[in-house]
Amino acid sequence: MTYLERDFVTIDLTALPHDFLWGTATSAYQIEGAVAEDGRSPSIWDTFSHTPGKIARNDHGDVACDHYHRWREDIALMRQLGTNAYRLSIAWPRVLPGGDGPVNAKGLDFYDELIDGLLDAGITPSVTLYHWDLPQALQDRGGWPERETAEHFAAYASVVAARLGDRVGHWTTLNEPLCSAWIGHLEGKMAPGLTDLTAAVRASYHLLLGHGLATQAIRAAVPAAEVGIVNNLSTVHPATDRPEDIEAARRMDGHTNRWWLDPIHGRGFPEDMRNLYGVELPSKEGDLETIAAPLDWLGLNYYFPATVADDPSGPAPHARSVRRLGVPRTGMDWEIDASGIETLLLRLTDEYGARKLYVTENGSAYPDVVRPDGTVDDPERQDYLAGHLAACASAARRGAPLAGYFAWSLLDNFEWAYGYDKRFGLVHVDYRTQARTVKGSGHRYAEIIRAHRGRARHAA
Repeated sequence: MTYLERDFVTIDLTALPHDFLWGTATSAYQIEGAVAEDGRSPSIWDTFSHTPGKIARNDHGDVACDHYHRWREDIALMRQLGTNAYRLSIAWPRVLPGGDGPVNAKGLDFYDELIDGLLDAGITPSVTLYHWDLPQALQDRGGWPERETAEHFAAYASVVAARLGDRVGHWTTLNEPLCSAWIGHLEGKMAPGLTDLTAAVRASYHLLLGHGLATQAIRAAVPAAEVGIVNNLSTVHPATDRPEDIEAARRMDGHTNRWWLDPIHGRGFPEDMRNLYGVELPSKEGDLETIAAPLDWLGLNYYFPATVADDPSGPAPHARSVRRLGVPRTGMDWEIDASGIETLLLRLTDEYGARKLYVTENGSAYPDVVRPDGTVDDPERQDYLAGHLAACASAARRGAPLAGYFAWSLLDNFEWAYGYDKRFGLVHVDYRTQARTVKGSGHRYAEIIRAHRGRARHAA
């Protein structure tokens, strides 16, 4: 099958390579549970989620999807969907409960067994080392605003790579450092819940330094490893054609996109944003070269575009989001614009010279309803999935070196400050019974995967 057509969406599967990775993604704190089992220590998210008022309905990740005990069932679900890749994250406090120091053997054993289970099922593991769950022990010593956290991160990366590197070739250092720095240290809406611009800028710097140091550590342990970093990016549009709003969009692009992309591509931290923040970077000689360690691939997480207006009295970057009327939105109240993912894939290709790209997260939340027969139909999520995959295929046809797509998320899960109300999964989770049910979007994804594989076999 060359094209997959349904519901007025055409996905040109010929644009995708025959060895394309079709995956799903999760993160440790959002699904694992078992937060106090087998030597795991608290993370900043354990602390944050147990602070009254921080999470909707005071939800927390103590049990989540109980993946720690149900991972075999979840691998079976991946096989049912037909995926050939799985993006998971390692819980730093499960492996190094003190953040540094002694290794927790039981923690590493869990991931060791999980990796073997994935490989036995014919699923390629893609391992993320940091998906926001900093050990609380390191936060108590200053966290990401301190340089030593970047150094401890590299040591942790070395431990994990040495244990799993004989079977894992695909590595991510950081997931969405923007959220860790800006939302966690500037906006206070995520762990550790600070509202301090100086701390946020210092955290952003040390996160990227940690990325560079961890990249070196992974390659020292696994010379053939493919190492990348995952950024959440948005297309940014001015609310009007006023010069003030156009400049606000430029600042928001710097805050959301260029601050994270320029340093890892050897361009340093954008001068205009350094001037805007007015915070001295904690740099030392050789840091910028470390941060710009060559990448084997680049990961894009995309959910929504940004439309902004000038807000001179607001916090950095002095731009406020503007709600456009008449535009479809997800259950997160996020604007839907599939063309944005194509625009960003092409920008990463043309402006930053990406050699290999993955869409490492893309998905939508809606208020799913379990029908009397036990099924979950989610036509809006199916449309979102198909539309964004069509845009990805279009970007590939236009020259973007797209090598894989990871749907967010395999399972409904703990959605950070939103708790359990917002459901992103291709698989519905009944949090009371932990029963899993593949949704209509999961079946739709499986259909697309089968069509691509059929085309690849026919071409061969």
